[in-house]
Amino acid sequence: MAYVLLPELFAATEVERLRDVVEEVHAGVVQAAESGETDVTVWPDGHRLEKVRGTTVHWESDAPGKAVRSLSPVSQLHPALEALWDEPRLIAPMSSLIGATAGRFVAKLNFKRAGVGSEFAWHQDFPYWYCCAGPAAYDIATAIVMLDDNTVANGAMTLIPGSPAEGPVRRDPLDPTGLLVDPLAVDASRAVTVEAPAGSVLMFPGLMVHRSAPNRTASDRRSLLYCFQPAGRPELSALTYDPERLSDLP
Repeated sequence: MAYVLLPELFAATEVERLRDVVEEVHAGVVQAAESGETDVTVWPDGHRLEKVRGTTVHWESDAPGKAVRSLSPVSQLHPALEALWDEPRLIAPMSSLIGATAGRFVAKLNFKRAGVGSEFAWHQDFPYWYCCAGPAAYDIATAIVMLDDNTVANGAMTLIPGSPAEGPVRRDPLDPTGLLVDPLAVDASRAVTVEAPAGSVLMFPGLMVHRSAPNRTASDRRSLLYCFQPAGRPELSALTYDPERLSDLP
């Protein structure tokens, strides 16, 4: 499976509506978190996660004040986000990418707020999915709906084309989560940074090695991530994360 870029798949009016929706969802979740409706977890790398109203808030660890890095899952928090699961413009190319009728796995929302959006180091989504779904993780792929223009300056996604065919990559022995790729195993000379206007959609399989740089611009770079798998399989919410499965991987 390779990556697919669909430029301006969603019209400007649709993107503007989705921006309003994600900010509405953000406001409600943050308000609930500030009122104490949370269950706090701190990952080994120091990132603070709080479960609020059925979603997990991943805070920016180094931002002044409190800035949200991501929310997962999110589709259940608004009908407009739920509707994207059945959007033909996503289902058809994703079904071609995974070689089966696309069904749900999990939907996420990344914020990359202006000036404070942090980097995502080199990684594959696969190790985390594998800890939850086992070998079925090989069939999971992600569609990223870009709600803002993606540029090098605001931390657009950088991919290593061809990396999915190489399978699970050696993981970073210095990473306390055990999920990140060893940067010494990445051939950065092959890297491609995907710049695209708002409304574009980037699709790639869970074995794609990728990263994103910090957002140091004055504008947000928000993205909706819909992770699909062959229809009929359990969604992420029905699965349990088992870190011992990491011992199966390089």
